[in-house]
Amino acid sequence: MTKIYGLLGKDIGYSFSRNYFSEKFEKESLDCQYNNFDLKQIEGFTKIIKNSDIKGLNVTIPYKEEVISYLDHLDPVAKEIGAVNVIKFNKNQQLTGYNSDHYGFTESLKPLVNKTIKKALILGTGGASKAIAYALNQLNIQYTFVSRNPDFEELSYSTLDEDIIQEYKLIINCTPLGTHPNVDSYPDIPYEYLTKFHVLYDLIYNPSQTTFMKKGIEKGAKTTNGLKMLVLQAEKSWEIWNK
Repeated sequence: MTKIYGLLGKDIGYSFSRNYFSEKFEKESLDCQYNNFDLKQIEGFTKIIKNSDIKGLNVTIPYKEEVISYLDHLDPVAKEIGAVNVIKFNKNQQLTGYNSDHYGFTESLKPLVNKTIKKALILGTGGASKAIAYALNQLNIQYTFVSRNPDFEELSYSTLDEDIIQEYKLIINCTPLGTHPNVDSYPDIPYEYLTKFHVLYDLIYNPSQTTFMKKGIEKGAKTTNGLKMLVLQAEKSWEIWNK
């Protein structure tokens, strides 16, 4: 019987995961298929989980937090992060939520940073940013969120100045700004203060070089997109589903 895996999200026709896993299943001759479960509302999830052929799901924007209330169990790390991007369907269709985003981010970031990078700005406050914050904690890198609607612990884009940019050498874009097809948009930060000592990490992978990254490159900063993180978190998902 064909095992079904898939991606839960909204407007996910572009899905990296479906291409990645479909190629993997073909290459490794596995009797599995990977589907997109594109939901306009999270409530539609109750119908999906009735399918007993489903063995595991990935979760993407905007359901990484909303899906938690539908799960039977939460892995301790996912609980601490407060966001889920992997769901394992156990034998009796009990659902357990995990987070592999933090692993993918950590392992892809390590080659880019050194001991001089002690502080990071996280642009955006959605589900992905929570996994990034958890990973930075593990790496002993202090972080501050930047938000369009900041609370008392967060910065607003308008307060970012030369002093802040000099202090925070790692800047991570967790917003969708710059994603295909809106490739000309980018987070509103003062790029003129970037230096060769900065690292710009964009969670977006399409396009492979975003405007955010290009503006960093112009100032000599190191940049990367989110592709390696996606590959690493996908392989970790596969590991979780099969353990």
